[in-house]
Amino acid sequence: MSDGAVLHVKGRILVGPDDVRDELWVVGGRISYDRPAGARDVRTVEGWALPGLVDAHCHVGLDAHGPVEPETAEKQALTDRDAGALLLRDAGSPSDTRWIDDRDDLPKIIRAGRHIARTRRYIRNYAWEIEPDDLVAYVAQEARRGDGWVKLVGDWIDRDLGDLSACWPREAVQAAIAEAHRLGARVTAHCFAEDSLRDLVEAGIDCVEHATGLTEETIPLFAERGVAIVPTLVNIATFPQLAAGGESRFPRWSDHMRRLHERRYDTVRAAYDAGIPVYVGTDAGGSLPHGLVGAEVAELVTAGIPPIEALSATTWGARAWLGRPGLEEGAPADLVVYDSDPRADVRVLVSPRRVVVNGTVVS
Repeated sequence: MSDGAVLHVKGRILVGPDDVRDELWVVGGRISYDRPAGARDVRTVEGWALPGLVDAHCHVGLDAHGPVEPETAEKQALTDRDAGALLLRDAGSPSDTRWIDDRDDLPKIIRAGRHIARTRRYIRNYAWEIEPDDLVAYVAQEARRGDGWVKLVGDWIDRDLGDLSACWPREAVQAAIAEAHRLGARVTAHCFAEDSLRDLVEAGIDCVEHATGLTEETIPLFAERGVAIVPTLVNIATFPQLAAGGESRFPRWSDHMRRLHERRYDTVRAAYDAGIPVYVGTDAGGSLPHGLVGAEVAELVTAGIPPIEALSATTWGARAWLGRPGLEEGAPADLVVYDSDPRADVRVLVSPRRVVVNGTVVS
């Protein structure tokens, strides 16, 4: 919009799950609930408005082979934006994407630095691959480089074992997490299997990605400690294909992956029922395309999470967890407008009518 232009959004403004207003105004890129005096050059958008959606696990600047050129990273960010994902927690990337912060037309990114993995225990070209004695130093390095998060690879296939296994001794992760917290950063970890979870939670971890290995024994521990999970169900859907590809070399691993996949919905529902915070993330940017945030919300509903809670996991609740505003007075005007009430049917999230970034209608 031109200088001095005003955006008027009217219909139903979902400021919170129970806070619904009739209209808002955008002046100077920020939200106001007071009609601006002498407003001119007013553009009106009508519909059901939500805060910009959150994808709390994606990878801008990364593809299946490693870091990508800025042009590709830009396309990834634009794809997320056009899907309504306007706040991204980038859960590990070797690319420098700080230039995105200077673009008013792209989503806002919260970075976790580069993945930190055990030597030869993760996808090639993705992570710093180190041994336990170096973990504290690398966590400190990424805590300083990131935006308040650090990403560990908590488990991966052990080729000698032929199955998933924990990557770090408990003492190493305890010291590393304590160092991250000292530096003001939270820590999350990639975890598919069961055996790394107790050590990570008791060491003070803040979040676990995927968390397919949750069991009756570890779910109460997560709930007691308030450790969040980001299930990435659209990614877990690929487990059978991965298992088939590894069957001949690692049959034990393949069987394990299939079992984790088969119980994925039960795992997520049990976690939710126990009071574990659950947030939306897609794991886009590795082998998955960007722009899947709406599909992930629908997957959470399929798992048995009530629609309003699944919606909160990508809007109000997720933004509060990440410390970013929603549709509050004076907040940056990052919002998405839909044709119908997303509380009634979350499937409308895949088809935004309008996307507004920093007060400008971009899609």
